[in-house]
Amino acid sequence: MVKMHADEADIDAGLVRSLVRTQFPQWAGLPVRRSASGGTVNAIYRLGERLSVRLPLTQGGVEDLRRELRWLPRLAPLLPVAVPEAVAVGEATREYPWPWAVYRWIEGEPAIEGRLTGPERVARDLAAFVLAMREVDLPGGPIAHRGGPLAEIDREVRAALEKLRGTGESFDAEAAMAAWEHALAVPGWSGPPCWVHSDLMPSNLLVEDGGLAAVLDFGTVGVGDPASDLIPAWNLLTPPAREIFRGEAGIDADTWSRGRGWALGMAIVQLPYYRATNPVISANARYVVRQVLADFSLRGS
Repeated sequence: MVKMHADEADIDAGLVRSLVRTQFPQWAGLPVRRSASGGTVNAIYRLGERLSVRLPLTQGGVEDLRRELRWLPRLAPLLPVAVPEAVAVGEATREYPWPWAVYRWIEGEPAIEGRLTGPERVARDLAAFVLAMREVDLPGGPIAHRGGPLAEIDREVRAALEKLRGTGESFDAEAAMAAWEHALAVPGWSGPPCWVHSDLMPSNLLVEDGGLAAVLDFGTVGVGDPASDLIPAWNLLTPPAREIFRGEAGIDADTWSRGRGWALGMAIVQLPYYRATNPVISANARYVVRQVLADFSLRGS
């Protein structure tokens, strides 16, 4: 398996079986198999039929795991869809150097950009989730990973665009830069910090029976500008469903523009990094750029 990160740990089914056998022998007889995922922070393995194992791929993912384990039990009762539930936390060993966790398995299929069977329903479900997050009143929340201004990733976006020039990518780099600079110029969030998931990528959204079944991976959760939770409008939804999402969530023009900026900036940064190692993320990044540039051209702003 091609590694996505230079400092990525060696993880396979044998390692997972060994960790489970030595730390949680009650599950030692359950079959272990890799779960297909476009995720970039964790390796996910199915453990039997009702459990899954999540292991950070790098040291950087350890804090994400700890953040999720701390805050998700408090957030879960306040949210309208299923979210991960940890049932055990494993310790570092000589085989694997970081903490890891066992979760209950959640049924559903990862969402795929532009291929939803019920895009209008998913748009409404996503809006309900985003609104529920904004209404959370839990004190002491950490700063969300993408809770600050877009300018925080400006240098990364510009460097990534330079790397993409001449690589054969089909989008107009100048148009992408114009859309990015427009987003940077939008006034920032002036309201109180809101709770946000801040990583609503399709691979973190499970769908079932035409609706949103679950939201996964709360490692970036925290408080800040609610704009980062609008990225599914461009990384998942079609234009008609996008408008439903915006209307149901009641998003003002500036927050919507910043959300579009987050979607574009994330995609531009992801594409050169993952284009040779993660086809799921790369395909989604290209979808985002196409959707954002078409939207930007249509609206003229």
